[in-house]
Amino acid sequence: MPTKKAAGLNAGDPAPEFEIETDAGTRLRLSDVKGKNVVLYFYPKADTPGCTREACDFRDNLAGLAGKDAVVLGISPDKPSRQASFKRKYELPFTLLSDVDNKVAAAYGVWKEKSMYGKTYMGIERTTFVIGKDGKIARIFPKVKVDGHVQEVLAAL
Repeated sequence: MPTKKAAGLNAGDPAPEFEIETDAGTRLRLSDVKGKNVVLYFYPKADTPGCTREACDFRDNLAGLAGKDAVVLGISPDKPSRQASFKRKYELPFTLLSDVDNKVAAAYGVWKEKSMYGKTYMGIERTTFVIGKDGKIARIFPKVKVDGHVQEVLAAL
């Protein structure tokens, strides 16, 4: 069962507004999709094994998500050109967002200190936020395990 908290954000809180560059080079504000359920998923790096599986799972379940009046937005620190390449390669039918300065990740509490092979570094903690039509956070899935995650999101909508 996912917790309802992520670094200061709780279910029921207004989702932090942002304006960010998309894979198409345009700008998107969270408020542009208000009135729909939003699945905002943060992932560490485009075109890596776990991130690819997660993106493809969202792609393969998009009809079910759309049936629940949800839009999917993927967000990582990758540049727009890398996001566009990732999107083309895997035929991802949803918008990818480029948080190159990590400001959105920080606002959502997912820019964290991580460690690998004894070294610490800052990076994205794979997390999904389900944002309701009212712009409030309905559900938070921290420290996402890719396998089965999209089914959890569908069940939460």
